[in-house]
Amino acid sequence: MSDASNAGTGQPSLFDRLGADPFWAIARAFYARIERHPRLRPMFPQELDEAIRNQAEFLIQYFGGPQAYSTRKGHPRLRMRHMQFRIGVQERNDWVEVMRGALDDAAIPEAERPAMMAYFEHAATFLMNDES
Repeated sequence: MSDASNAGTGQPSLFDRLGADPFWAIARAFYARIERHPRLRPMFPQELDEAIRNQAEFLIQYFGGPQAYSTRKGHPRLRMRHMQFRIGVQERNDWVEVMRGALDDAAIPEAERPAMMAYFEHAATFLMNDES
């Protein structure tokens, strides 16, 4: 699993361009926003340190970095891991907006945001499991 937008192109991945720190900053900013979100907060564990680690390592891996997430947790199986939560249009849209804000908070360069947001919007839609 890696940044599909650069797979096989010979171009540096987002991880190659940014390094690990921005992905940790995204995860920390995302969960700081989740902490205050009335609809999304109940979906997450009380203690968020492990969730931050999981998200940072997953994003690093997805966007072309080391495979620490899969080494530690196995295949991401995102849909299976999220199936226990009701994810409809509102939750999907809330999650995307929280992630968009996290990119702002983490000061991700404008040039890198379209690829990230394209993935986040696709993933959020893929995880939807409630049509109501």
